[in-house]
Amino acid sequence: MSVSEVLALHIAITGRVQGVGFRPFVSRLAHEFGLAGWVRNRSGLVEIQIEGTELALTAFKHALLNQAPPLAQPDVPRISSVACCGFDGFIIQPSETGDKSDTYIPPDYFVCNDCLVEMQNPAERRYRYPFINCTQCGPRYTLIDRLPYDRPNTAMADFELCPDCLGEYSNPQDRRYHAQPLACACCGPNLTFRRQCYADLSENETALAACLKGLREGLIIAVKGVGGYHLLCDANNAASVKRLRERKRRPDKPLALLVPWCGEQGLEVVNQLAELGDAEKQLLCSPLRPIVLVKKRIDSPLIDVIAPGLGEVGLMLPYSPLHHLLAEGYGAPLVATSANLSGEPVLTDGAEVEKRLGQVADAFLHHNRPIRRPADDSVYRLIAGKIRPLRSGRGLAPIERKLPFQLKQPLLAVGADLKNTVALAFEDRVVISPHIGDLGSLRSSEVFEQVVADFLRLYDVRPQVIICDAHPGYHTSRWAKGRGLQITKVFHHHAHASALVGEHDLKGQVLVFTWDGTGYGEDGSIWGGEALLGSPGDWRRVGSLRQFYLPGGDKVSREPWRSALSVCWEQELDWLDCPYNSDLLRQAWQGRINCPVTSSVGRLFDAAAALLGLADYSTYEGHAAMRLEAISAVGAEAIPLPLAKNSAGVLISDWGRLLPFLLDMKISRTERSSVFHSSLATTLVAQAKVIRDEFGVTQVGLSGGVFQNRCLTEQAMSELQKQGFKVYLHEHIPAGDGGISFGQIIEAGSKML
Repeated sequence: MSVSEVLALHIAITGRVQGVGFRPFVSRLAHEFGLAGWVRNRSGLVEIQIEGTELALTAFKHALLNQAPPLAQPDVPRISSVACCGFDGFIIQPSETGDKSDTYIPPDYFVCNDCLVEMQNPAERRYRYPFINCTQCGPRYTLIDRLPYDRPNTAMADFELCPDCLGEYSNPQDRRYHAQPLACACCGPNLTFRRQCYADLSENETALAACLKGLREGLIIAVKGVGGYHLLCDANNAASVKRLRERKRRPDKPLALLVPWCGEQGLEVVNQLAELGDAEKQLLCSPLRPIVLVKKRIDSPLIDVIAPGLGEVGLMLPYSPLHHLLAEGYGAPLVATSANLSGEPVLTDGAEVEKRLGQVADAFLHHNRPIRRPADDSVYRLIAGKIRPLRSGRGLAPIERKLPFQLKQPLLAVGADLKNTVALAFEDRVVISPHIGDLGSLRSSEVFEQVVADFLRLYDVRPQVIICDAHPGYHTSRWAKGRGLQITKVFHHHAHASALVGEHDLKGQVLVFTWDGTGYGEDGSIWGGEALLGSPGDWRRVGSLRQFYLPGGDKVSREPWRSALSVCWEQELDWLDCPYNSDLLRQAWQGRINCPVTSSVGRLFDAAAALLGLADYSTYEGHAAMRLEAISAVGAEAIPLPLAKNSAGVLISDWGRLLPFLLDMKISRTERSSVFHSSLATTLVAQAKVIRDEFGVTQVGLSGGVFQNRCLTEQAMSELQKQGFKVYLHEHIPAGDGGISFGQIIEAGSKML
């Protein structure tokens, strides 16, 4: 064969190849290597027909994967030889609808460095334009109406490109070639600043200046971002922050901060506020740009009201052009908390945010680029040497995972009622939604249904089975029951265990400790301190903690003093410092009236925090436990807890010996908290050793919201490893209830094989 003989290939590439500039990249490669043909989107894949010499085609195939755009995650391409068509040049063809089983929905991206430099250059026509983007950056998930990912199928469809932008969009050599959210000040979205009793300000620079002026005056301003609105105020203005807390009825929950990008590495201001390791610095500056929980510096200038009673603060660097302009223009940390009511999804619509938060915000910075679906900020924390997600959201989700099996029918998992996410699974894929919120309000229910409907429409998948929690009272369980489809119920802690095993694709027998606040157990009681042995679809409860009763039922999760009283009464001890009259409550407890029984480690943390005087009330989930962890130190000597099998053969650890120590006011709070953490970590390891002796298991997993506690988790993991166990924690899926939908897919799917 002659070296100049023309050959032709057909190439199909799946993975994250839409919304990341992959077609323009292919076009540039083809021109670079002198190849002819075309490229197009076909639902979720990129299809290429290419002709040229064997040498050029070989170089093209190598570059296709090894030089792919930074945000792309292409799978191995499917390549076949085809007949030559004699193409003249290389073009990007219009997208074509095809098999949507290959569809991939990209998350929203931060503003890339090229666009950031351009935005800061007065000579550029997009100088200080708040919506600058290119093929390598900008919104995606919150913008898409339908697939394939083309401008007419996005919220940008009504913004007609001006001649300059159209020229860039049509130029194969331009980095904005086929950038679907493309815009400029002449043809794209713009800002409007609105304040009651004042005229609206709709010119971008004027609106920005008014917003910054308002922040300096101490105003609370609702600012529309990529996936929803934030409530912004000066983080150094105690009066503004306190007013925000009062108006939002958020007295204690820590507030995230938006910190300006300063210095060569962008971390100049961050380093003044917190002590960071390399992993935390890298994540803060990464394209994901999440909120990262970091240790506050002892000499930090932050006021205590930002994160009351805690030693950590949530920091976030700017991720959108608008956030860069605001943070740089203000030059100091800004509170940037989700514009929502407690537990609800972040608000996305200007009229709705004015109506629902009109008594919270003093002013509003709107823009007219529609947000199709909410995406709250992702949250990460360093635990046991790795940065781990606490909440999946903007920049991270939707999360795509390969399943360890092939499904015969599509599945929809509707998750838990708190920290809800949903998951859609088909073939060997599962797609997990961003954090939706707590399903206790009308808006939460509406967004839940919207996300489900969007997933089914975008992926063109019709599930034949809905997977829900076994708890009959869950909103998600009742919703599933009303769909008229087959329902599979999964126990809460089985889902936690299966999520961890599925994430790491573990084989063989695994011992998973599933410790959290509450979950409906197989025996109808409230579980929360379980050790499960087996594998997805085949779990056996082999360990737990001594049960106690929860006086007041659902009130207990919000009032830790109730758990404290209960554990004292169980031990026939008096809590003399209880701040409330408990005579009637004790009668109810004795009569087991509205007193469900539990093995919850989460409620045990609540009890300890209340006994130490740290939190009588929890104004947000994890409040008491976080306060307890904040004063704890590693290395305290543990109090050994009795361990024995019950009548069902389940290994039970008895926490009773901790009570006299926790009640001893002569011992410092720090020591009591430290011993409490050490004792629970030691108890977990003791259970693992006994279970290994009986069943031979060497793989141990830690899943559930309690293992977002760094102090407990690191001690338990370290000691388990010393004892020869292989230990697994979540790395990509939240350990808390945000991972339940994924675990439901793994658990139910395994049973269907």
